[in-house]
Amino acid sequence: MSTTQRWTSADLDKLPDDGTRYEIIDGELFMSPPPHFYHQGVVMDLGAMLWNWNESLRLGRVVDGTGVTFDLDEVVIPDIMWISNERVATALRPNGQIDDAPELVIEVLSPGKTNERRDRVAKLALYSRRGVDEYWIVNWQARNIEIYRRSGADLQLARTMLENEVLESSLLPGFTCPVSKIFFNIPIE
Repeated sequence: MSTTQRWTSADLDKLPDDGTRYEIIDGELFMSPPPHFYHQGVVMDLGAMLWNWNESLRLGRVVDGTGVTFDLDEVVIPDIMWISNERVATALRPNGQIDDAPELVIEVLSPGKTNERRDRVAKLALYSRRGVDEYWIVNWQARNIEIYRRSGADLQLARTMLENEVLESSLLPGFTCPVSKIFFNIPIE
């Protein structure tokens, strides 16, 4: 008999508001300390690039740090997401949470094996089964972006983009961004 606690959204309300990011994936609690300075820089820079693109077309919303509640035991906070106007109209709840898959989810990797496992394994599986169309894993330390795209029922790695390439997506008509621009403010070690 397993004695492992299966966490739910109700349990999140009981946790302290101490700057720790709490997420639940398939009933497992993930905790992250406040992110690294460069992590947040990438979130802000990439979010601004997407926001600027979206501002001209107004096809949806670009948001960061907003909760997505897929189910009682699946509550996550993507670093950045883009959700179309059509989907936000049905997915936004009065509590400010989204309860349906955004079309695009972006996670910026935080240092550490636990953080990497959460983003590369647990969140990839969650976003895949919940209908996210595209998932980007941005690795500011390695200076690359893994692009996962929906192929049938699953998200599959479509490509890993390097600094000398230009980021584009069929989800975001007209959006282009040199990958190097995303990592411009991060020193090369």
